[in-house]
Amino acid sequence: MPGLGTLLNIVAILAGAAIGVALGNRLPERTTRVVTDALGLVVLVIGGLNLASLTDAAFVAEVSAGGTLLVVLGALLLGGIAGSLLRIEQRLEDFGGWLQRRFSRGTETQEGASRPLDDTTTGLVTIAALSPRERFITGFVDASLVFAIGPLAILGAFADGTGQGIDQLALKSVLDGFGSIAFAASLGWGVAAAALPVGIWQGGLTLLAVLLGSVMGDAAIAAITATGGVLLLGVGLRLLNVRAVAVGDLLPALIVAPLLTVAIGALGIV
Repeated sequence: MPGLGTLLNIVAILAGAAIGVALGNRLPERTTRVVTDALGLVVLVIGGLNLASLTDAAFVAEVSAGGTLLVVLGALLLGGIAGSLLRIEQRLEDFGGWLQRRFSRGTETQEGASRPLDDTTTGLVTIAALSPRERFITGFVDASLVFAIGPLAILGAFADGTGQGIDQLALKSVLDGFGSIAFAASLGWGVAAAALPVGIWQGGLTLLAVLLGSVMGDAAIAAITATGGVLLLGVGLRLLNVRAVAVGDLLPALIVAPLLTVAIGALGIV
């Protein structure tokens, strides 16, 4: 049944978040910071591995060896401009804040509600310095980006929608479940809220695959995977508090990348 893989993924995120919150209450701040650092390093590794799609045979055949990097660069630039104009990152944070206000039973000071998530000079923020609202938003935004950007989200949803099974989404569910534990141990219930955008994104891709079948070629999928790898590197930098990269504003690049691939291949530009 199409959509079963995404449903399994949602359950895994919710269950992992519940376990993480239960563990987080019993762990010192230093331990939860180490857990988040470990997750950030793993995300960097996954992002780096995804960049191997730049050498994918179908991608190279479509746009040439030198064109693959240009496609990713062009997608990031055009997607970043569009995302910043649409203020996607800010909208994600606002949505996370709305969810926190909706479900939180506590009250917060005006200072805690209005203070920005990071230092505008350094882009760094420590978990201990976050208010409950900020912790919820950070958990929601970062977890949503990690769980929704990866290639398994796209490939698995397409495989599910085209009747090839839910094996890839089942694997993703296991990974996201453990990731949710690590996230929620330090960032709390905002991680559970990430199940909502994951469900919408993967469910939409599954429905698209059901309607259109296997129309998207291997080159386009490789372009999405490579571009997603760059975005995951940005998420990793956020988790490690190296730089608060506005990955949300770069999300349109995932749409631009396959369009550029098809256009370049059709016109023979490169």
